[in-house]
Amino acid sequence: MHVFLWIVQAVLAAMFAMSGLAKAVQPKEKQAAKYPWMRNVSPATVRFIGAVELLGAIGLIVPAATGIAPVLTPLAGAGLAAVMAIAAALHIRREEPSGVVVTAVLFALAALVAWGRFGPYGW
Repeated sequence: MHVFLWIVQAVLAAMFAMSGLAKAVQPKEKQAAKYPWMRNVSPATVRFIGAVELLGAIGLIVPAATGIAPVLTPLAGAGLAAVMAIAAALHIRREEPSGVVVTAVLFALAALVAWGRFGPYGW
């Protein structure tokens, strides 16, 4: 299970890093075609979400890999799960079922990392 959690952490970190980097550096207008929800939020909000996703991606890997404050890894998982719960609520409100499915899967994986690293497979 320990190896499986590392794989999940790596996949999640890659996905959140790519998504966060795009939100943090690309113009909102360029992304709005791909993400319709961005039309309803400010550019600062998009940048904030990108920064949170980038920090979460770093938190999934770096503390556990270095052994420095490894409790941050499950906290990053819990934080990303919370972000995905909020995102799912947004997609439900906007009636975007495909968005709900993606965020639900990411929520489940992030929650799995938080549970596994806080609990039986922690550091």
